[in-house]
Formats: sequence, C-alpha cells, structure tokens
Amino acid sequence: MEMILSQTQDDTRTRFAAAVTTHRRAMYRAARALLSSDADAEDAVSEATLRAWQSFGRLRDEKALKGWLIKITVNCAHEHHRKTARLTYTDDLEPLAGGAEDRHGFPLWDAVCALPEDYRVATVLFYYEDMTTAEIAKVLGVREGTVRSRLSRARSRLRTLLEEE
Repeated sequence: MEMILSQTQDDTRTRFAAAVTTHRRAMYRAARALLSSDADAEDAVSEATLRAWQSFGRLRDEKALKGWLIKITVNCAHEHHRKTARLTYTDDLEPLAGGAEDRHGFPLWDAVCALPEDYRVATVLFYYEDMTTAEIAKVLGVREGTVRSRLSRARSRLRTLLEEE
C-alpha cells in the first residue's frame, strides 16, 4: 500500500514539474507584464509555483492548467506589486521583457511595454501566449467583452505608437 501511495506522489510531482516547465515562460511573461523588473517577475513566478503546487491536488480539469497557472501568477504579481509599490522608483523601471533575447531592438515589444497595464496584460496573453479571449477573461476576472475592447484599444494605441516611430 505504501509503495502505491509513493508511486502516486511521484506521478503527481512529475506531472506538476512538467506543467510548470512547459508553462514557465508564459507565467513569466504574465508577471513581467504587471511588474517593473525581471527580479520581481521571477519572485512572482516562484510564489505562483509554490501556491500552484499547494493547490495542484484540487485542480479538476488539467486542460485548464495553463490558464490556472497564469491566473495564480497574475494574482501573485498583483500582490507583489501592492507590497512593493511604494518602493519602486521610476529610475529603476526597465522595459518589459519576455527574456534576455527580447530586450532591445524590437519596436513592437517596446510599444507593448508603453501600453497601460490593462491593455498590456491582455495583449501579452493574447498575442504572446496564444490564449483565447475567454481564457483571458477567466484569468483576469473580467467579462470577455472587456478583454475584446482592451485588445481593440491596445491595437489602436500600438498603431499610433508605431506610426510615430
């Protein structure tokens, strides 16, 4: 009996590790869209990973795993931002980056970084993470129509920002 229980725990750990490995970049991009530095985004992803592990047994539908992980990450990023908001100095703000390879020389990415937070998060999840408007609505806790309007307004602002360059 103990052997079966141990094997089940190993299977759960393996599934969880595979899920986090697969979706870590998406989790990072979601956190980075909300936070001002790479270190803060990594902290939020680490916290989200811990919380996800603690709740993994309660996940009912593994098809919703990516959205579930991103929702936890967004919540951790918001919480991290609330805790550190008064400590952030504008001189320390870095452009939003999806990783070291995305940092410089990408006018579209720079324009996405310049969007207001609501538009930026929806844009990153939709265009960079290939999430549907329904999935984004569920992750952000807003209506699907709100997501569509944020995306529309973001596209309009991006068009304006890119034409200025």
